[in-house]
Amino acid sequence: MAKKRPQTKAGKQQLKAGEIPVVGAREPCPCGSGRRYKACHGRAAVQAVTELVHRPFEGLAGECDWVALRELVPAATVELTLKGGLPGGVPSVTLATVLPMAWPALRRDDGSVLVALQNDTPSGDLSRDLADTLQRALTAEPGSPVAARRAPADGPRLQDLLDPEAAFEPVVHSGFEFWVPDAENATPEVSASLERANEAAIPTVLLSGVDAAYWCETPEKNHLRWVMPHPEEQLLDALARLHAAGTSSLGEGTRLVGSFRAHGLMVPVWDLPSAMGAKECEKPAAEFAERLTTALASNAPLTAEERRARGGLTNRQVTLS
Repeated sequence: MAKKRPQTKAGKQQLKAGEIPVVGAREPCPCGSGRRYKACHGRAAVQAVTELVHRPFEGLAGECDWVALRELVPAATVELTLKGGLPGGVPSVTLATVLPMAWPALRRDDGSVLVALQNDTPSGDLSRDLADTLQRALTAEPGSPVAARRAPADGPRLQDLLDPEAAFEPVVHSGFEFWVPDAENATPEVSASLERANEAAIPTVLLSGVDAAYWCETPEKNHLRWVMPHPEEQLLDALARLHAAGTSSLGEGTRLVGSFRAHGLMVPVWDLPSAMGAKECEKPAAEFAERLTTALASNAPLTAEERRARGGLTNRQVTLS
C-alpha cells in the first residue's frame, strides 16, 4: 500500500478559502498544506458542483413548463427575457428543447442566441449549468456553437439571469425547422438531418385551457402528461381521493395510469383512446382541474379505500430525474 502523504506545515502565510485558485485535483493545494487540492480546499468546490439540486427550476416563471420541456417535449422553443434587457448585438435569446449536434447553445450569424435544455450537464445543478452556457453564448462569435464545460461552483443560476416577471410561453413545434432560419432553402445535408429528427419526434400539443398539460400521440394510444406544482404528498392524497371516487379519469376510455417524478415535481399520466386528440382533452382536463382543486383542499384522513388507491398510484411512479 502506498504510504499516506504526511501533512506539513505551510512555509508561507495561509490563504483564505475565497482566495484559493482552482487547480488540478491531484496537484498540491495552493494553500501550502501539502495535501492534494481535491483533499483540501478543492473538497468544498467539488461538493458544490456535484450536489444535486432537487428543484433546479424553482422560482422561475413557468417552472412546470421548464420541467416538461426538459423531460417530455421533443420540439419546442420559448423566448427568454433577461434581467436588464438584452446586450448589444443580441436581438433575442431563445430556449430550445434540443439543438443540432447536441450543442449546448448556438449564436447565429445575426447574433441571436439559442440555448438547449435537454443536454446532459456536468454538475448536479442544472440551473447553474444552463446559466453558464447562456452567459458564454451571449459573448460567443456570431455563427458559432458553444461547447460544454463544467460551470464554476459559484457562478450565477438561471434565477439570477432571467426576469422573474416575464411570461414563460412555450411554443410546441411539429418538427425541428426552428434549427435553421430558412428551412425551405436548406442544403440537402441539413434537410436530411431535419428529416431524420422529425421522424423521431412524438407529436405533442400543449393544452390551452390548463397549465403545463401536454397531449402526445404514440402508435398504440395517446397520452396526457400534466406537470403539476403541488407538493408530492399532498398531490398523491388528492389523486387517491379522486381515484377511489372513480373521478380520476378524463372521460370514457381514459384512465390515470401513474406518474413521473421530474426535477422535484410530479407528472400524472393518463392513457387516452387513439381517437382522442388534444382538442378533445381540453374540456375534460379543465373539469378535472376543478375536481383536483377540491380534493387538494381536503385535509380529512384518507379512508381505507383511498389509502389503497394511494398505494397503487405510488407503486406506479417512475423517477425521470
